[in-house]
Amino acid sequence: MMKKDTLMNIEDLRLYFRTQRGIVQAVDEVRFTFRHGLSMVIVGESGCGKTSLARALLRLLPRNVHTYTGRIFLNGNDLMDFSNERYRREVRWRKIAFVPQAAMNSLNPVIKLGEQVAEPLLVHGMVGSKGEAAERARLACEQVGLPLDFLDRYPFELSGGMRQRAAIAAALIMKPVLTILDEPTSALDVLTQTNIMNVLKRIKREVETSFILITHDIATSSELADEAAIMYAGQIVELCDAARFYREPFHPYAKKLMASVPTLRQKKKLEFIPGQPPSLINPPRGCRFADRCPSRFGRCDDEPPLAEVGTGHWVKCWLSTRGEKNAE
Repeated sequence: MMKKDTLMNIEDLRLYFRTQRGIVQAVDEVRFTFRHGLSMVIVGESGCGKTSLARALLRLLPRNVHTYTGRIFLNGNDLMDFSNERYRREVRWRKIAFVPQAAMNSLNPVIKLGEQVAEPLLVHGMVGSKGEAAERARLACEQVGLPLDFLDRYPFELSGGMRQRAAIAAALIMKPVLTILDEPTSALDVLTQTNIMNVLKRIKREVETSFILITHDIATSSELADEAAIMYAGQIVELCDAARFYREPFHPYAKKLMASVPTLRQKKKLEFIPGQPPSLINPPRGCRFADRCPSRFGRCDDEPPLAEVGTGHWVKCWLSTRGEKNAE
């Protein structure tokens, strides 16, 4: 039974794609619970399935889908039972919004920004007139720190940071309960990244929405995260409170990720992860991180369960059953 403060509950979500080389298991048996008002960061290497997970939650699926199964509960409603039309009408953008990795890819270069920010309101019939939609667009742009005179400009006239703010404004204009951001700062300079993260933190305080932040940048993600999910080869291998993850990760892959991040207050030798992620077309049997893991032992040839090693701390690793939290 889900708790009252549960916003989203994912059960055994799978998303496989059909390709000429074989079936790509982009999202494989993913499960987690997400609470109202929190921000979750999903961290992992490029190609681990983070964006595919976002597309599975939003049901933005390409034509080559082979498998799309599991359960996605939002406020207790199983979205997998919704038809595509009902999902588009009642969920996408109304309840779950999306900010893509490259804002320019989501903005029409020949339509002014103000029209694009207001468009979701008009498409979903949320306002009675274009004037009302334009006023709501102005308020949304003020919320993200986008100068109002930019509403009369085209996307190509703006910097990357300003386009990203416009994409965030368009995502938030219908006041969704959940906003998914896919690498929102990846193509921006360091100063602009900081500004965007400050905008998101302020919105989190002022607006009743939850965030799922998809990124490979551990340092940036720490600015916003309440909970952390570590993804590897299509699976979530660790799920816990963000402070616990940044302080003391459990899974060997999560430990290696944290060991690769430089710190300001202490000197440490930066580490790297040898080898490369496995192919998602033919993933290895057993633990998918085993071939790169410094703690590998015999049982890793079998697939480990996602086990609870502490209250709210879940790990997909056989070390969790041996009580070897500090094993190296």
